[in-house]
Amino acid sequence: MARRKMDDREPAAAGAGTAARAVLNIAAATGETRAVALVLHGGRSESYESVRGRHLSPARMLPFARALQRGGGSDGLAVWTLRNRYRGWNGAEMSPVQDARWALSHISREHPGVPVYLLGHSMGGLTALCVADHPQVEAVVALAPWLNGETPVDRVAGRRILIVHGTDDRWTSPAKSLAYARRADGVAESVDYVALKGAGHFMFRRVGLWNSLANGFILDAFTGSSGRSADDGAGAFRSLLPAAGASLPVVL
Repeated sequence: MARRKMDDREPAAAGAGTAARAVLNIAAATGETRAVALVLHGGRSESYESVRGRHLSPARMLPFARALQRGGGSDGLAVWTLRNRYRGWNGAEMSPVQDARWALSHISREHPGVPVYLLGHSMGGLTALCVADHPQVEAVVALAPWLNGETPVDRVAGRRILIVHGTDDRWTSPAKSLAYARRADGVAESVDYVALKGAGHFMFRRVGLWNSLANGFILDAFTGSSGRSADDGAGAFRSLLPAAGASLPVVL
């Protein structure tokens, strides 16, 4: 059963969109919730414009959320999709990090102790890595993330990490993502970095592979933590990256 949770925080004081509210769309698991996937969208460097459902950044993540629900919902995987208050990162305010922590607090209240998996694209990938220190987070997928040399790696300590970046990305830097992966190697439980040849930032090219990697990684983590039988999504992921601890990067 799908439901929606509206922002229950006081409106933020800064910027033009002070009445904006974050929204969580929740695809509940069948039966007992055994894990939660939280899906995070991209955005802009600076903007207090309210995020709308028609905007491309949140719409881009809907196929990922639906595939996760199809792949794991019947086994107990709930899929929560966050729509941020504002379109921008907004400097030191880090607006989407605040929103993601708000979402995680609700997950913790409704499902204390269950594993949480984060999936984010672009700014959402950066957000996911920044909030990975939440105690229930076990795995993170960052697609074409917006990273630099100052992005902290201590927050992914003990987590499984997958970073996927297209070699032809002109919006965010594949080189900086790879540098982050190498810094995180040895801090995180495991780090996989996949370079997709010829793919750009918006995941139009090689879309099937973006989906197979991202959703397969999360379903594989879910299989490991829940003890359920592996399904096609997790199996497809393992066929793409069969060797644990493969050298960085893996080029596909």
